[in-house]
Amino acid sequence: MKAACIGSGYVGSVTGAALAALGHPTTIIDIDPKRVVMINGGKSPLYEPGLERLIRECTGQGMLSASTSYDAVAEADVVFIAVGTPSLPDGTADLSYVRTASGQLGRHLDPDRFTVIVMKSTVPVGTADLVASVLEQASGLRAREHFAVVSNPEFLREGYALEDVFLPDRIVIGADQPEAFERLRELYASLLNRSSYDRLSALFPFPYSPGSAPAVYFETDPKSAELIKYVSNAFLSVKISYINEVARLCETLGANVLDVAKGMGLDSRIGGKFLEVSSGWSGSCFPKDTAELLSVSRKYESELTLVKAAVLSNEAMMNYCVRKVQNRLKTLNGKAVGILGLTFKPNTDDARQTQASAMIRKLTGLGASVSAHDPQGMEMFARLNPELPVRYCSNPEDVATRADAVILLTHWREYGELDWRQMGEAMRHPYVLDTRNFLLRLPFGQWGVCYEGIGI
Repeated sequence: MKAACIGSGYVGSVTGAALAALGHPTTIIDIDPKRVVMINGGKSPLYEPGLERLIRECTGQGMLSASTSYDAVAEADVVFIAVGTPSLPDGTADLSYVRTASGQLGRHLDPDRFTVIVMKSTVPVGTADLVASVLEQASGLRAREHFAVVSNPEFLREGYALEDVFLPDRIVIGADQPEAFERLRELYASLLNRSSYDRLSALFPFPYSPGSAPAVYFETDPKSAELIKYVSNAFLSVKISYINEVARLCETLGANVLDVAKGMGLDSRIGGKFLEVSSGWSGSCFPKDTAELLSVSRKYESELTLVKAAVLSNEAMMNYCVRKVQNRLKTLNGKAVGILGLTFKPNTDDARQTQASAMIRKLTGLGASVSAHDPQGMEMFARLNPELPVRYCSNPEDVATRADAVILLTHWREYGELDWRQMGEAMRHPYVLDTRNFLLRLPFGQWGVCYEGIGI
């Protein structure tokens, strides 16, 4: 089955490479010629463990290619739309990229071929209908007769995207006609039955067991599929905000949030995932998706007050972390603060809407000077936040030089392997705030370093 994937961002690159690896000749379409050249040269346009090796393998076999042209759409059986949907100032999703891609796609549809268009981007409820209208206008063809629009939300964790695309918990398909359901069942058959995984597993950057649980394949209507993505991310945001509030309470009462979270997670109704304390949830998904869900719920007078509370709690958590530094150093005016971690999680270069940008803005606003390091995210962070007066360090140790505080925001493995005794000696005021409780086992007291975690 021939496939095309519009967009070479995070979702598009991973989806396109996976389809090609599963045996479907795939063309990734993007307006950025630099990304096209990279993919055709066997390189990944973004950092994701194992992705570049997979792209190199698939392009070398002739199963994957990239182009700035939409010509491949005319021969495709399935076309994925995987373009960005950033937030507008009012919190709603900006669908301008979706509209543009749909218009271009429509002008290249083959009237003699029934094409299934799959919305992979995270989009508001009703977008499948919108895309169908744009396609009809651009192509002169009719939905349901010449093409179908399907919702197939992505559930990829950055840093673990290949594991999630090849070994997903669930695949959600939202459609309203039998032909579309049948086409997607055929497309995903090799993934569901893992028919080629003996060969592919050599390319997996994660452990694979043939006996692992298969994915749940769930079919529903388009609107329900579109909403599943939003409400799932919002629920996880609520869960993170909750454990962060519990952490603040633990500090007040003298309890240990690590033990509290473990005890909660032992309840099978709750589970232990997303009960890890942090400076707050951030990144390219949770802030955007909660904002869109809140916005639409208010428009239709069905406000999700729990999600609203989670957003407010999340902002309070970031402020709480800054106040911990203030309580230790008193005034921040003229103080030097080192930041470790600019991405919202390890194993990604994604620095969009991270807690680091919010906290650095607060710290510099209080008069602090900031030095920062991240193994993969510094280039993107600097590009997205040009107004922030940050000194970017090529070595993580440099953020400690003459610093009054070092704040660990992202628990990169490299940061656990640093010589923290030497880091403390390089600091003017040896104080470390570990917002992830990642360095808890290290003997900071023996080294004369004041260490604080969150909720412990």
